[in-house]
Amino acid sequence: MIRAEEKVADDNLETLTVFEKFFDLSPDLLCIAGFDGYFKRINPAVSKLLGYSNEELMSRPINEFVYLDDQKITDFARNELRNKVSLFNFENRYLTKKGDVVWLLWTSLPIESDKLVYAIAKNITYKKELEEERNLHLAELTKINNDFKQLTYTTAHDLRSPVNNLLAVFELLDVAQISDSETLEYISILKSTTASLKETLNDYVAILNKKNEVNEHIEELNLNESLNEVLLSIKSLIQNSGAIINVDFSRLEKINFNKAYLKSIFLNLITNSIKYAKTDCLPIVSIYSQKNINGNNELVISDNGIGFDMEKVKDKIFGLHQKFHNNIDSNGIGLYLVYNHVTSLGGRIAVKSKINEGAKFIITFKD
Repeated sequence: MIRAEEKVADDNLETLTVFEKFFDLSPDLLCIAGFDGYFKRINPAVSKLLGYSNEELMSRPINEFVYLDDQKITDFARNELRNKVSLFNFENRYLTKKGDVVWLLWTSLPIESDKLVYAIAKNITYKKELEEERNLHLAELTKINNDFKQLTYTTAHDLRSPVNNLLAVFELLDVAQISDSETLEYISILKSTTASLKETLNDYVAILNKKNEVNEHIEELNLNESLNEVLLSIKSLIQNSGAIINVDFSRLEKINFNKAYLKSIFLNLITNSIKYAKTDCLPIVSIYSQKNINGNNELVISDNGIGFDMEKVKDKIFGLHQKFHNNIDSNGIGLYLVYNHVTSLGGRIAVKSKINEGAKFIITFKD
């Protein structure tokens, strides 16, 4: 009996040793935190990434190491853990001892009886940098494409005017007064060449219009369905921020628009509302549809965030790489894309905002 007990003890010790090795050697960040907001135990990967010693990390509240703009949503997430709500795919930023910003992706499980949270995090900084680089390239390509498209349209339309004038001159020209056969032949060649040039220009414009119809496919869309797809994709962001999303599409349930563009508009404006929320209250986003006094379909997205100084930003709010707040996650791309999505399909977008009084985006769709 004694030997059996000794064997159980040895097995437990061996299991504990294996666990210790796993804990210490894991490249992921493993930690045990208390409900009081302090680290109780961390593996070497944590101190290696953040650059602090174990003593430094465990002697201060965890939130002191969190990037300032993410402290609010981190506090909210920690309160959820205290309420026995496990955390999955939660993203936030930490500041290293050197002042660098790192992105972490967390899975955290609370154990209420022990007042402890067991958590594992992956360093996703490289992934975030790639996403930002991809978005930058996307915006730049969009701008280049729009510039080329505008140049092509302008060239084709501008050339058609002098070509039409030339053809008008030929029609007015009284060739009966010209007796020289060689001159008459030259005039005939110029006239036929000009007519051919006009036909070519018309073909180019038709081809451009056809390509735009293909690239910017318009279909009848249900606003609720499109919005719900976006809300599902950012569910964890909404939950972790405590954002309240109010929706009312009762006055206008469907619109004719491009599906990918509509989802991008919802995504960028909603995430911006959460990103630029005020620190002293939860973000509230209102999304509704309506018809304006002229009978045009409109989509309105407003929030209670930090807003804009419209006197300073009104002429550049939709410009590429324009930043109006000191947020490290801001890249000046989202509003540029929203503007291009709306205007490329013949719509208009307006902004109403004041500092600390939120922002309202009003999108008017083409009839």
